[in-house]
Amino acid sequence: MWHFISEQIGLQLDCDFICSDIRNLPGGYTHQAFKITDGRRRFFVKINQQQNIQMFQAEADGLNHLRIAGLLKIPRVISLGTVSSHSFLVLEYLTLTSGDHPTWFALGQQLAKQHRQQTQNMYGWQSDNYIGATVQVNRWHKHWNFFFAEQRIGYQLQLLAEKGLKLVNIDVAVEAVKQLLSGHNPVASMLHGDLWQGNVGFHNHNPVMFDPALYYGDRETDLAMSELFNCFPNPFYDGYQSIWPLDTQYQYRKPVYQLYHLLNHALLFGGQYVESAKALLKNMPH
Repeated sequence: MWHFISEQIGLQLDCDFICSDIRNLPGGYTHQAFKITDGRRRFFVKINQQQNIQMFQAEADGLNHLRIAGLLKIPRVISLGTVSSHSFLVLEYLTLTSGDHPTWFALGQQLAKQHRQQTQNMYGWQSDNYIGATVQVNRWHKHWNFFFAEQRIGYQLQLLAEKGLKLVNIDVAVEAVKQLLSGHNPVASMLHGDLWQGNVGFHNHNPVMFDPALYYGDRETDLAMSELFNCFPNPFYDGYQSIWPLDTQYQYRKPVYQLYHLLNHALLFGGQYVESAKALLKNMPH
């Protein structure tokens, strides 16, 4: 397997590459992660089962589009494919460090610029992708309240119901979300889609983003996710606000945007996430 992956890297970069050192890294729950090197060049490699190649294709697509925006450091996609019973994704290897006040402030500024400059006239994306290991539906829609209610909350509730976890009357919940977001017509911004601390870092004092669940939607959803699990440091929000201040109504919409990720965690991990999602659903206006 590693010989084939080395060959593919060499073909893409038009050089000889034979990995002489392979180090296992802490990875996500969906794949194995490795750092490989030939002594001079290093690459980050994700390995999954062959049938999950579409997850890597979606990730590569999202990374490439974030790179086109040109505002944040995004790992370069080197190669992806299948070998024997595995699929693989090879990325540029970046040594990441934790941020300080100026770098978190810069991340907030650059995300705000991306949200403001990279826009569409409809909500969605050219293909479905993944939020963690769950399919994320991205059919284009003109109305944000319909898009989010049906393709985010309704879809997650349906997946949970199919697993035997019917948390609420799905039709009632979807209608409640439509009403909650009714009249809210945000700019359709290019979103990271899964913006928590595990998907950002800093390389040579430059903010880095990776593992996107990219689509075009309300910028507030990225901010809401950043506040859900281990809230980003305050300088990030100060930086964001300095470029494109949030609407005062954001605080009212934030819980329903966070609900999407809580439902997905309930689906993937169960346990306390199910109870947290139930509590949030119970407190939603009907």
